Amino acid sequence: MEIPYTVREREDTGLYNAKLGIWLFLASEVMLFGALFSAYILLRVSSPPGFWPHHVLNVPIGTVNTIVLIVSSVTVVMGWASLKMNQFGKYRIFQAITILCALTFVCVKSYEYYDKFTHYAVMKKDGTVVDGHLVSKDKEKIVLHLNEHPETRVRFLTEGDTTPANEPGIAKGAGPITGGHSEPAPNAHKEAASGESHAGHHEPVTVPMSEVQRMEAYGPWHHTYLAIYFTLTGLHALHVIGGALVIAYIWGPGAKMWKTEPERYTNRVEVSGLFWHFVDLVWIFLFPVLYLL
Repeated sequence: MEIPYTVREREDTGLYNAKLGIWLFLASEVMLFGALFSAYILLRVSSPPGFWPHHVLNVPIGTVNTIVLIVSSVTVVMGWASLKMNQFGKYRIFQAITILCALTFVCVKSYEYYDKFTHYAVMKKDGTVVDGHLVSKDKEKIVLHLNEHPETRVRFLTEGDTTPANEPGIAKGAGPITGGHSEPAPNAHKEAASGESHAGHHEPVTVPMSEVQRMEAYGPWHHTYLAIYFTLTGLHALHVIGGALVIAYIWGPGAKMWKTEPERYTNRVEVSGLFWHFVDLVWIFLFPVLYLL
């Protein structure tokens, strides 16, 4: 039994089955990401003054990932156009670049995640906060490279102007909130040895565990902003991985269809390209919202 409308368009919609299906699927994706973006807006505009951090993420790295995805969208189109011109060899080259761009994006994003999970805020019992990247940690002490830009520190969820000073379990004097950021108290940096390393980092700071009241990495549990960041970018990364797997299958084992049903194969490439453009478009919104604002 032959499945109708795998190549020829339907009379009622003007689309073949797969293209109609992908547009319906993308409509549901718009609702999913639309709800998450709406939640982000509501949480941000309703947050107390000075609570929302700014410029926490690495903008140059985010820019590189943006360029990588834009290039991949171009190569997807070029690959589909090559098939329309019956140039299968060029299609393989363009789609190979697309897959390579997807791998690059995921690797860069993994590095960003690693950077956040090794970035710690340590609140001491005397109320000072030491903030930086983890060097080592054991039962007796934690060693950090101090944050080179302390004004970008993401404070604890329980820390802020709206928290009563006498609330149990919260250190007092964790540093003033200025410009929307929580800054370490001045004596937090005095524990560092004078001078900087050749890599541009401050010398490591050692904090005895006996002096630590609370410590957290910059994971999704640390702050509402980071929870949104990991949710949105994590979901987007899953879409990148899923789209890349589909494109890789069509490019590899699925390419056998080109010899038997070239038009249907070209349609598959077009449908996978439409999904990839959506993934790219979502990132075009994510980048300015999370990295620049």
